[in-house]
This record gives sequence, structure tokens and C-alpha cells, in this order.
Amino acid sequence: MKEILIGLKDFGEIDLGSGEMFLVNIILAFVMFGVALGIKVEMFKDVFKNPKSVITGLLLQWLGLPLATFILVILLNPVITPIVAIGMLLVASCPGGNISNFMSSLAKGNIELSVSMTAVSTIASPFVTPFNFWLWGTLYCKYASIHNDIPTLEIPFPEMLQQIVILLGIPIILGILVSRYLPKLAKALEKPAQILSLILFMGMVAVSLTQVLSGLEVKWEVYLAILTVLLLVIIHNATVLGTGFFVGKLVKAPERDLRSLTIETGIQNSGLGLALLFNSKIFDPNIWTDMTGMVLIAALWGVWHIVSGLTVATIFKRRKLEKGA
Repeated sequence: MKEILIGLKDFGEIDLGSGEMFLVNIILAFVMFGVALGIKVEMFKDVFKNPKSVITGLLLQWLGLPLATFILVILLNPVITPIVAIGMLLVASCPGGNISNFMSSLAKGNIELSVSMTAVSTIASPFVTPFNFWLWGTLYCKYASIHNDIPTLEIPFPEMLQQIVILLGIPIILGILVSRYLPKLAKALEKPAQILSLILFMGMVAVSLTQVLSGLEVKWEVYLAILTVLLLVIIHNATVLGTGFFVGKLVKAPERDLRSLTIETGIQNSGLGLALLFNSKIFDPNIWTDMTGMVLIAALWGVWHIVSGLTVATIFKRRKLEKGA
């Protein structure tokens, strides 16, 4: 497997032009604005009234998910490249994805818990995402440097913070303000914005994948490498979904909360990961000369977590909820 992944660097270079990068940023900002339209101040009051599940969920998002990913990349280190491992850690450092709320609803989970987790994790992401990526990425690089050649992970915190504030912070504040002071407009926009956000998110992933594929030479080895990365994404996603489920079981969360905890842990905003990867101030192309593996991880995660999330939600939906669960 490792030889296949190493071969990615020899198949061409990825160059996302300024036009495509601008489009990715605009789409991500709109998606986060749509998420914020559903955020009500009252939700945070409910969090403090019933904090157990939401605290468990946030600990899963901020600690359990990156820790499980770190353990996974250490176990897989003999068969994966450091670049792929860093990509997996970047995805794990991103906040929850916006489609998780829809999937929690489909699974007959706790919608209020799902939305609260998405809201809190997203609002905190300008600080949590760069810190988690720096922490776990640095730990992995110290380990991997013994076995592999890898660039020193030096994340410029101010630049990363600035981009996350622009892409997430400002759209979320605007969405919350619209929800607070223009509730009728927010209610009218919320459903269409959610549908459009999902379509645009898939479009963003498609743009990124198209750019990746157009930059790679058309060889059967390329497609084999892409399928290998997809397999890693499936393993990674299954690991974190399982982490959410078993931790929920461990703390004896109610069934509806368990469903939302599982889904929230497995659905990540990989679009933010893509936007960060294509920022040359954060990932200097002179240092990170081979980023194909990282970009493929983030882009394929954006596709797969929809498939896995819908599958898990459907399984949960078919399980009968006991009264009071």
C-alpha cells in the first residue's frame, strides 16, 4: 500500500488557481451562513440545562476524534505515507459538518443536541482547529521523522486563525444576527439554504477532485492510488463513527443522544480542510512540495461521509426507539 501512495507524488502537481480558490471560499462561507440561520440563542440555554450529552459530544469532537485518528495513523504508519497521515489529522481537526443535523433528523436522533454540537464546535473552531492540528500533527511528525522524511510541521497560527475567522466566523455571526433580529427571513431562508448548501458543498468537492485529477497523469496506477486513499478514508471514517458510538454507550447516553453523538463524530467539515490546504501562507508549496495525498483525503472524505452518514442514519431509523429513550 505504501508504495502505491508514494507513487502519487510522481503523477503530477495540483494547482488550484485563484479563481477556483475564490469559488471554494465563497461556497464554504455560504454553507456556514446557512448553518448559522438555524442557530438560536435558546439552544445554548438548553445546553447548560442538560449538559451531559453535549459535553460528551464536544469532548468527542475536540479530543476523542483527533486522538482516535492519531492512534490510527500510528498503527497504519508502516503502510501509509506521512502526507496522507497529516491529511487525516487535518480532517480530524476540523469542526463538525453541516449535513450532520439533517442526518440526525433522519436517524430520529436528538436534533437539539446535534445542532448545539455543530454550533458550539463551529464557533470554537477558529481556535480549536489550528490548536488540534498543530498538537497532533507535531506529535505525529516527531514520531514519523524517525521512519520517514517529512517537512517540519510549522503552522502559522495567525494566518490559519485569520482564514478560519473569515470563512467561518463572519458568516456564522451574520447568520446568527439574521436569525435573532430577522426571524421571519431566517425561517424562510433556512430550508432552501440547507438544500443549496448541500448542493454547493458537493460542487466544491467536485471542483477540488476535478482539479486534482486534471493535475495527475492518466495512468492505471493513479486510479489504484485514488482507490487506496478512498479505502483509508473509509477505515478512518468507520473508526471515528465507532468511537462516537462506543463512547456514547460508555457514558450511557439516551438512545436519541447516542444516535446524534455517533453521527456528529463521523461528519466533519472537510471543506474547511480543503480551503486551508490551498492557502499557500499555511502550506507553503516550497516546503510542502507533495500535497496530493492530503488533498485527496479531504476531498474523498467530503464524498464518503455523506454515504456513510446516510447509511448509519438509515440503520438507526429502522431501530425502534423505546419510550423515553
